[in-house]
Amino acid sequence: MNTVPVPGPVTARHRPWPRCRQCWGIALDLGSTRTRAWTSGGRMIIDVPTVTFHGAGATYPVRRGAIVDTLGAARILDRLLGHRLPRFGRPLVILATPVLGGMAYRTEARTAVEVLRPRTFLTVPTARAVAVAADADLSRPLLVVDIGAQLTEVTLLTDGAVTDARHTALGTGDLDRLTPPARITEAVAAMVTAMLDQDRTSQTRDALRHGALLAGGGALRPDLAYRLIDRLHAPVQPVPAPHTAAVRGAATLLRAAHAHPAGR
Repeated sequence: MNTVPVPGPVTARHRPWPRCRQCWGIALDLGSTRTRAWTSGGRMIIDVPTVTFHGAGATYPVRRGAIVDTLGAARILDRLLGHRLPRFGRPLVILATPVLGGMAYRTEARTAVEVLRPRTFLTVPTARAVAVAADADLSRPLLVVDIGAQLTEVTLLTDGAVTDARHTALGTGDLDRLTPPARITEAVAAMVTAMLDQDRTSQTRDALRHGALLAGGGALRPDLAYRLIDRLHAPVQPVPAPHTAAVRGAATLLRAAHAHPAGR
């Protein structure tokens, strides 16, 4: 199990939250290869492989951004956090989800998270969580490129809300001698071009002019960032600790829920 420090809280605009000033909370990012969590009062992010062992051998409950084994995902969460739950009380759980995961993902995630006995279960699009972790200016259009191990997403945020999003079932885990990094950068460029072509406003163009935020494990590869700058003809800024940005953003929103005036 790996742990990395959680930076201090950042200011972020967000929607109203439930009354939760005194409740315990968990921030989650259930990725295809890594599951990351942060708990109230914790100083470290808990980081484990998204793999469980049951019956014949290893199973991988999340593939290409979809939960394909809900019980397996629940076993991972129970193993990771079950012993950390308070004896009394039920936690507020905030989960960063793929932008285009839709109702199917949220339904499976809710079922898996039931093992944690949540008082309230909320989801936040991964792109918004990344923007919050990066302390980005959400008052203007923002383009977020999230390159994971098995999924790459391009999202346009306007006032912090998702206004357009594209994804491809391709990530850093697919790169090898036959699948060069250019496959990912070309896919990102094609998604951005489609967004520009279909945007009847200037929001995508404005966001691109200011530069894209780059997150996910792919942001740890300088070759991908350089290729994206060349293909997009725009600045590309990797966020700090990009592989944990989603769970850190969810943790920031969790802290905001605890401090919200409605909970006082």
